[in-house]
Amino acid sequence: MTRFAQNRIGVEQGDTVLFSDFENDGPMWTADGPREVRVTVSFKESFVSPPAVQAGLSMWDMAHDANGRVDLTCDNMTAEGFTLIFRTWGDSRIARARASWMAIGPVQDEDTWQVD
Repeated sequence: MTRFAQNRIGVEQGDTVLFSDFENDGPMWTADGPREVRVTVSFKESFVSPPAVQAGLSMWDMAHDANGRVDLTCDNMTAEGFTLIFRTWGDSRIARARASWMAIGPVQDEDTWQVD
C-alpha cells in the first residue's frame, strides 16, 4: 500500500497512442514472435515522489485470423513520468494500440516551506 504523508494529492490522466503499425507495415503488424514497444510518458507537472500509475488498453485493432496476445505494463516510474510497455508474441498481429493511464501521488503544497 502506498501511503501519502502530505495532504496534497495530484491526479493526472492521459491517453497515449502506442503504435499504428498497419500504416507502415511495422513489426507489430507483420512480424511473428516476441515484440515490444516502449513509450515514455512525461507528466505535465512533477509529483513530489513517484506516483502510483495504472494503465489499461483503451483501443486495440488486431487481425481476426490470429490470436490476440497482449501484455501491457508500466515501468520506470519517477516523479516526472513513466514508461508504458506493450508486448505481444506468437502469431499475434496488432495493427494499432492506445493506452489510457492514471497517476495518483503527492504534489507540492504551496504552504510547504523548503529549508536549506
